Amino acid sequence: MLDSNGAIPERDEQNGRKPSSANHLANIVATFTKAGGYYARSWGEYLDGGDHELPVARPTLSLATHALRDEIVLVGLRLRRPLSDAAVYEEINTEVRKAIDFYDERGWRARPEGFFAAPPAPTDVAIRSYNVRGRRHERLSFTSGYQPFAREPGRARWLSYTGNHREYAMMLRHREPRPWLVCVHGTEMGRANLDLTLFRARHLHEQFGLNVILPVLPMHGPRARGLPKGAVFPGEDVMDDVHATAQAVWDIRRVLAWIRAEQPGARIGLNSISLGGYLAALVASLDEDLTCAILGVPPANLVSILGRHSGMSTDDPRYRTLELAEPIGDMISPLSLQPKVAPEGRFIYAGVADRIVHPREQVLGLWEHWGRPNIGWYRGGHTGFFQARPVQQFVDAALVQSGLVDSGAQ
Repeated sequence: MLDSNGAIPERDEQNGRKPSSANHLANIVATFTKAGGYYARSWGEYLDGGDHELPVARPTLSLATHALRDEIVLVGLRLRRPLSDAAVYEEINTEVRKAIDFYDERGWRARPEGFFAAPPAPTDVAIRSYNVRGRRHERLSFTSGYQPFAREPGRARWLSYTGNHREYAMMLRHREPRPWLVCVHGTEMGRANLDLTLFRARHLHEQFGLNVILPVLPMHGPRARGLPKGAVFPGEDVMDDVHATAQAVWDIRRVLAWIRAEQPGARIGLNSISLGGYLAALVASLDEDLTCAILGVPPANLVSILGRHSGMSTDDPRYRTLELAEPIGDMISPLSLQPKVAPEGRFIYAGVADRIVHPREQVLGLWEHWGRPNIGWYRGGHTGFFQARPVQQFVDAALVQSGLVDSGAQ
């Protein structure tokens, strides 16, 4: 249901044809209209004083540009990935109904931790070294081992995505034991150069002395090979999103288990971006021994983001999928679990002008649920975090404040 940034693309009719050029123009016009509306509302909130929870930044053209950039990202994804027709959504709805019954029978909607089974440490780990332009990194891989539960809706389809069967991770590590930072990427990432850059992995490795490992999420990077057209995470198929979430959490926990087997007693932290923030929040609510979890521009509920960006009217037959999927969205949300990382190790950062992961609807709910931990707000949109110096300073400070690295490591 969700496109690659948590949005739903639009179709102009029910029979599955691609949007017309007129709709393309309408989408483009709407982009500027929405950004302009955001700018106008920001002035109203600024003059009104806003509230104490969400900082009110003085509206500027720079802030409006950040909002516009987010809207352009959403429109581009809508045009590239139009929704399937109503008949396909009826098939999705059938799976969702069966899944709700399946989860109810096992009590997982009431106790979601039971849905996220604890994985064993991997035993078939392969590690290869790469040298690109004189800079070395390693690539680790192992058999994921994740499978949906027997009789769980969508199981056969998910297992047919063979690219997901093996987990991959990039790694920068030192010869001697060091603390570890697991960096969980966002949508459209999972590529070596991009991930190493956006996470400033070499800075964290060299200046902070950390071992840095960057696992690849299901349906991303090398794990997207051989996928059928339209199969993405997050995507329009609800049960694919459920299985992708479950496998991502499983794979990340297997990476943690491998680290602990290699270096018993190691301090380990999580760092994350966007979709990775959502997954890191889940892992930090299941794993018992993390030093810190840094959630960057994190969604709290994938289905609610879908609803925000759907653009569908309530009389669209596909809108029913949003309503049906709400219980599943709640079950796999970190808001349904209690964080296990210590309060002093919890950190969140977000953009005041984020038009993709809405700060009030998504971030503040997670912040409240996590006990109002240290939160850093930057003046920018969802896609502006990598240019924001305050974000870089916030992450660096969080690593020291949490005790993952010593204060003299910078």
